[in-house]
Amino acid sequence: MKERLWTKSFIMLMVGNLFVFMSFQMLIPTLPPYIKSIGASGLEIGLVTALFSIGAVISRPFIGFMLEYRPRKALVLIGAIMLLLVTILYPVSQVVVIFLLFRFVHGLAWGWSTTVNGTAAVDVIPNSRLGEGMGYFGLSMTIAYIIAPSVGIFVYNITSFTNLIYFSAILGVISIILLTAVKYQTPKAVINTRKEELKFSYLGSLVETSSWFPAFITIIINLGYGSVVTFIVIFGEDRGIEQIFLFYIFNAVMATLGRPFAGRWFDEKGPIGLVLFCTFATFVGIWVLSFAHSSLFIAISGALFGIGFGCLIPTLQSWALLMTPAHRRGVANGMIFSSIDLGIGLSGLIFGLLAQFVGTASIFRIASLFLIAAIVLVVIMERRRRASLQEDVVAKEKVRTSY
Repeated sequence: MKERLWTKSFIMLMVGNLFVFMSFQMLIPTLPPYIKSIGASGLEIGLVTALFSIGAVISRPFIGFMLEYRPRKALVLIGAIMLLLVTILYPVSQVVVIFLLFRFVHGLAWGWSTTVNGTAAVDVIPNSRLGEGMGYFGLSMTIAYIIAPSVGIFVYNITSFTNLIYFSAILGVISIILLTAVKYQTPKAVINTRKEELKFSYLGSLVETSSWFPAFITIIINLGYGSVVTFIVIFGEDRGIEQIFLFYIFNAVMATLGRPFAGRWFDEKGPIGLVLFCTFATFVGIWVLSFAHSSLFIAISGALFGIGFGCLIPTLQSWALLMTPAHRRGVANGMIFSSIDLGIGLSGLIFGLLAQFVGTASIFRIASLFLIAAIVLVVIMERRRRASLQEDVVAKEKVRTSY
């Protein structure tokens, strides 16, 4: 008999996390055009993403360390409150330098919140249903990744950046209310651990060696995806495509439909085939986007991204957590999110510099090469793993027959 997945705590945590991500993701596509409107250069537009990611990567090892000995509830609520406070400060940033400083601080808060929320989800999901559970929990992130940007673009275009911030802040308040109602399940290993028994190591709290490969692939994939995050709205302006929000809508629909199937695929057949399929779908989606001159191609690209990237990140997250000891899952979860932020941040910096020399369509095509690199690396690693297993079988057989 299957262990129960849909508990009240899991549902409340999932919905609360949805509002955290909705509040945040509304700002993602609108910050680059906003900072451009106050006089930012192409490099400074890239820094919007890069500085945020640096802040997130810096904060995650510290919160990963705290997750080894502190109860979950206070950490979850502190993260949500910090995000709310930083969000409501954005309207006062009329100078590019101040805006970029706020973006860095926002990254610190985001690194805290995402690490804690993901770890809290792992705690309430039965181990036997981890892939399925994280797949559903990931829907809260995916739906926000896809719906919130289109809502943000709509509010930004018809009202103002300040009104967008107010709307985002309201969602942040709702997330705090929902997360307060969750009954958290801190593991016994964490409860029984005292801070004095642990020795903080920045690298040790940043990297979990048992699951380094999924994290590395996450970086490579997000080097490609980061180009879309940073430049899709500007791309739409350059091409005169007003319906850029269709990308997010079709992305949302396909990701929502595909996520449950992806979770079951992971639990039944493992991560490799799923990662390869999703990465290739994302690659095709970027190429379709780069050639878009109409809303039809924007919609097709969004659908491919939903099938691919919409299922890819939770798959990589589940893969990493499956390889990690229970008491180190906070570190592993933080490592995956840091990998996302590092990939997107480096992408913003690299392509922000490149944007001074080539158009946004060319940026997308160049960025897609990172996805091909990820596919090649996964295939190579899987072949090596199978060869190693075969060698172990042969060695054991030789030992058995020698007696």
